[in-house]
Amino acid sequence: MQSQHPGPPVSKLVREMEESATLKMASMARELREKGMDIIDLSLGEPDFDTPHHIKEAAKTALDDGYTKYTPVNGLPELRKAIVNKLKREYNLDYTMNEIVVSNGAKQSVYNLCRALLDDGDEVILPAPYWVSYYGIVKLAGATPIEVPSSIDNDFKCSPEAIEACITPRTKFILYSSPCNPSGSVLSLEELEALAAMLKKHPHVYVISDEIYQHINFTNDHHTMAAVEGMKDRTVIINGMAKGYAMTGWRLGFTAGPEWIAKACTKIQGQVTSGASSFGQKAAAVALDADHGPTHDMVKAFKSRRDLIIRLLEEIPLLRVNRPQGAFYIFPDVSGYFGKTSGSGYEVKDADDLSLYLLSEAHVSTVSGVAFGDPNCIRISYATSDAKLTEAAQRIAAALASLK
Repeated sequence: MQSQHPGPPVSKLVREMEESATLKMASMARELREKGMDIIDLSLGEPDFDTPHHIKEAAKTALDDGYTKYTPVNGLPELRKAIVNKLKREYNLDYTMNEIVVSNGAKQSVYNLCRALLDDGDEVILPAPYWVSYYGIVKLAGATPIEVPSSIDNDFKCSPEAIEACITPRTKFILYSSPCNPSGSVLSLEELEALAAMLKKHPHVYVISDEIYQHINFTNDHHTMAAVEGMKDRTVIINGMAKGYAMTGWRLGFTAGPEWIAKACTKIQGQVTSGASSFGQKAAAVALDADHGPTHDMVKAFKSRRDLIIRLLEEIPLLRVNRPQGAFYIFPDVSGYFGKTSGSGYEVKDADDLSLYLLSEAHVSTVSGVAFGDPNCIRISYATSDAKLTEAAQRIAAALASLK
């Protein structure tokens, strides 16, 4: 009798791990497009602009100058110096080069921090909605994600009181992004100060502030928790080159925080990837120090697109839309459509169902809010042309109108 094949011997961790929801939807959209379907992909968080010319030229020059070798694990000195200068220039914060760690994208920065700081049984507070990978990376580190819900009614912002109610002796840090992926909400200085005032009662709790969307900000100002009085030694800033400089494929992120944390992250990274690409780091140093005109032009375009997509979505009945102040996402509340059924008998029970329905019926790829910690919403990226946004909104409106 032939024995049954046990299947691939993958680890328990892999078997239980959720695939990134954004990457999954983008993959589904690509598969349908390869089958000849006209798919408008609004799932990925990637600027549709090209990397500015002067940054690409800096990388070419670095290649010609022989920057093709390994770098220090925590980054080239010239890039870490440029990051130190940036933080001084923008926030009047004083860091040393030893407090900076350059990584292969801001996602690796998150991973480094979680692996460096978390033990089994620790807890991490995630104000929801949160970026999809926060939850998965915290779980990978053996810790427990603690979600703090919010809603469109309070601009997707959690109050200090709601966060404090989730703090326990096991809480290691709070992890959030501002501007926020997926909601686009931006924390004001007053809101950060209120959160800091609460945290003074809980000195064991650190703050991880993901600021990758810093420059895609329509408030004309960006504030960091590290600049709030008494919080610099308890805060780690995460940032990178992907969003503000249209350098997603370059895979360059960085952290700024206490030296003991930087050393721990460098130790982790040294066993995982070592340093980021040498010529990419040279180009990043130029980008940080150079004129930000191309970034400002990109932000103007994103703001115009935000206003366009909001206007179009507000015309759709039962769809609730707010006005995000940063990033390039709309996070509408779609719960008004839950319980409705299409003419073909497809029932929309939740945001997962609605997102899949829009992909199959409207040929528009979005991402369910379930993966972001908000089951009432879907994420729509407006990092694409006005024409595609207009067409996508029309398709969404038609598909939702057929639900009864």
